[in-house]
Amino acid sequence: MTRLFATLESLRARLEQASDWALPSVARLVFAAVLAGYFWASAATKFDGGPFSLTIGAFAQIFPQALEAVSYDASKLGTALHLIAFAGAWAEVVLPLLLVIGLMTRPAALAMIGFVIVQSLTDIFGHMADAATIGAWFDRQSDALILDQRAMWVVLLLVLLMKGAGPLSLDRVLGSMGVRLTRKQG
Repeated sequence: MTRLFATLESLRARLEQASDWALPSVARLVFAAVLAGYFWASAATKFDGGPFSLTIGAFAQIFPQALEAVSYDASKLGTALHLIAFAGAWAEVVLPLLLVIGLMTRPAALAMIGFVIVQSLTDIFGHMADAATIGAWFDRQSDALILDQRAMWVVLLLVLLMKGAGPLSLDRVLGSMGVRLTRKQG
């Protein structure tokens, strides 16, 4: 029995060591494989002929009720809503890119968590998502878009927020360069 416990403890120790590099590496790979394309495709629907020109769809996705209230004339929405739409559209481009390449991973993961929360609230309150789309936890169904799928997205992003990008990342490369520069100067 002692040998079994020693074997289990050895396995636990190896898994714990591997988690420092494996969890963030796998999390970034899964993000790249599953979510990066989703966000980039969504961002592509928001730009109209250039990086500073938004489509009417951008405003319809982000501010559906406000856009309807001004008869779908986005010029009547005001500067603040234009800036928010612009920031949201660019967030869908920049944040996934930072996560995929592993640059500024922790702040990007935190911002992405905020983005997913705002996206979900917009779907619920702005687009009036129905109960099936919102879903419910502990209901034996795992296919609801908001509470089920986006909860999994946030857990994935929490791994990156807590563990960082892992060894195959620009964060690690730049950190190593910084350490070498500090040593050479010191």
